[in-house]
Amino acid sequence: MTDLAATLQVALEITARAAEIPNEAFATPPEVDMKSDESPVTRADRETEAMLRTALMEAFPGDGIFGEEYGTEGLDRARIWVIDPIDGTKSFITGVPLFGMLLALMEGDAPQLGIVRLPALGTVYTGLRGGGARRDGKPIHASSCTRLSDATLFINEGEKIWTEDADLFGRLCTAGRLRRLSYDCQPHVLLAEGRIDAVVDYDLKPYDYLPVAAVVAAAGGVMTDWQGRPLGFESDGRVVSAATPALHAELLDLLAGPQAEARTAAT
Repeated sequence: MTDLAATLQVALEITARAAEIPNEAFATPPEVDMKSDESPVTRADRETEAMLRTALMEAFPGDGIFGEEYGTEGLDRARIWVIDPIDGTKSFITGVPLFGMLLALMEGDAPQLGIVRLPALGTVYTGLRGGGARRDGKPIHASSCTRLSDATLFINEGEKIWTEDADLFGRLCTAGRLRRLSYDCQPHVLLAEGRIDAVVDYDLKPYDYLPVAAVVAAAGGVMTDWQGRPLGFESDGRVVSAATPALHAELLDLLAGPQAEARTAAT
């Protein structure tokens, strides 16, 4: 077993223990506080991240941490753990069981591994750089879809996209063979296992997209920002995932606007 694969196994064990916190809290409506940006947070968010941070620092004392609830430490270190204790707190507090727990290990400006747990569903996805992606230990792979006209497209944070750019939202709502409006991490891992073909997402933070990007890439998919650039800590939070490079290129043209789409159609 390589060092990175061994690290993944330790991280899986840590996240499995931590997942008990949101699972227990999900059984009854939780008390909710509002952050300064008006996003909700619960005691389960904070307790889950605290447990993850403590366990990771015990297991990997030389690493840094970039967390949603308790900030950063050791960002000058070679390896950095990226933590989102409950991705989809709005789903969590409203009884929707599609919230996730996200963890990535960054080294050299790229995710080396990613874990996406869906605690209420009892499902875990992993991605290991150079080692493939898995769901509950079984290998998964993105689809072979190469054309947007054949694709199943999920549109995350649709109301935010509509508020920012109604024309773009209209184009997204008529793209693909099948469309769904959606939220949070689950659509991206559905892409990783070949259930859907594309996801357009908006207004994310590094702890939202870096763990998921590791799983998508390990499954053979492509996940970048809306300009096609690799994702990192400085990305602007607008991301797109696709099953294949050809489909990804077509989505980038759709996001860029009618002129780019016309150029693609003419070639």
